Amino acid sequence: KSRFEKLEITFDPDSVDAGDYVPDLTYRPKTEYLIDHSRSFITYNKSPDIPFAAGINPYRGCEHGCVYCFARPTHEYLGFGSGIDFETKIMVKQNAPDLLRFELSAKKYEPQALTLSAITDVYQPLERQLQLTRKVLAVLLEFRNPVVIITKNHLVTRDLDILCELAKLNAASVAISLTTLNEDLRRKLEPRTSTAKRRLEAIEILAKAGVHVGVMTAPIIPGLTDHEIPALVKAAVNAGASFANYTLLRLPHSNTTLFTDWLERHYPDRKEKVINRLQSMYNGELNDSRFGHRMRVEGIFAEQIKLLFRAACRQAGLERSEFSLETKHFRVPSKLMQDSLF
Repeated sequence: KSRFEKLEITFDPDSVDAGDYVPDLTYRPKTEYLIDHSRSFITYNKSPDIPFAAGINPYRGCEHGCVYCFARPTHEYLGFGSGIDFETKIMVKQNAPDLLRFELSAKKYEPQALTLSAITDVYQPLERQLQLTRKVLAVLLEFRNPVVIITKNHLVTRDLDILCELAKLNAASVAISLTTLNEDLRRKLEPRTSTAKRRLEAIEILAKAGVHVGVMTAPIIPGLTDHEIPALVKAAVNAGASFANYTLLRLPHSNTTLFTDWLERHYPDRKEKVINRLQSMYNGELNDSRFGHRMRVEGIFAEQIKLLFRAACRQAGLERSEFSLETKHFRVPSKLMQDSLF
């Protein structure tokens, strides 16, 4: 249940005869798409823990179903649970393109890079049907506003035409999230995402088209996926990735229960190892929620992962390169059209 709810209904098997209760193991809740009536679209933050100042997303909740997703607890602010609700109750901002156009046109707006998918993946399965992300990208191209996309879905290549136009203005960068090359693990960890092979294909397609593209080996799960770091970086660089970054697993709020339960069901033999290593990085806890410390880790295992990642980048021939998105091409189309009349 949501941590904000006072009441919870649970089934007590001891209250009925054992023979009367037969659990339906085939039950799968249907995904619901609910209208989000937000009146603004660009979200700003001043947190030192987050590497971007402004983000946009036409969806809340995510069908990908990644068990570790740090965004799950945000669904509780809507009165939903962070478990199945997060995966099956998707809030849709149908007016996202119009809201974005309005906010970019405002006199107070300062041109800056906007991040897509900072919370939930904008290329989740529903996007194939609604194409809201594509419409948002079209607005960004209209204004020539730079964008950073983070996704683990091959569907991003559908919008190659728009991304290429933005890339010509140094106004587009894509980071493909790559967690594991083990397909059996991926199906359990990220059940409705593109396979690693498809993600690598996306990197190759974007790179060959001239779009600035790299890899996010995220999240790294110590004791479960950290040994894959060299292979992940090498595969991404071979596909055309020009940069690489990583983040370690964070388990805020109810994610602690969700993830430890997942470990118990799928990898009970590794549960203790994973939990112990996470606790060593977060001062004895599974997450550090302190402002200014949320993305920081410490300890010997954290240092080992950092050194391993750096070594993997060197071995893959990935040199540090300077790349910055440009805002100098930004324009408000309607204003330019009015000025041209004079």
